[in-house]
Amino acid sequence: MTAIFIAYNQAYYEEIQGLLEQQGVRGFTRWNEITGRGSVTGEAHYGTHTWPTFNDAILTFVDDDKVDAILNLLHEHDNATPELGLRAFSWKIDKTI
Repeated sequence: MTAIFIAYNQAYYEEIQGLLEQQGVRGFTRWNEITGRGSVTGEAHYGTHTWPTFNDAILTFVDDDKVDAILNLLHEHDNATPELGLRAFSWKIDKTI
């Protein structure tokens, strides 16, 4: 099993939720209106007057065989609109209860 953490401009929510459903991923946890700034070229998303947008984040746990397809689709979305900002990170999960 693999965890995937996705941080994205909140404008992406429906697309990302649809992408996960399309890949057979049902369960996830979502955080709304989080703040942050990309480490390379990303604009700040602070929810302030100067930087009014927010990010959201999703954490999901998927079977290992789904990881590459999900990450590739997310990468395609990011490449299509890089100004919105989207990052995804995965790591192996040793145990669950």
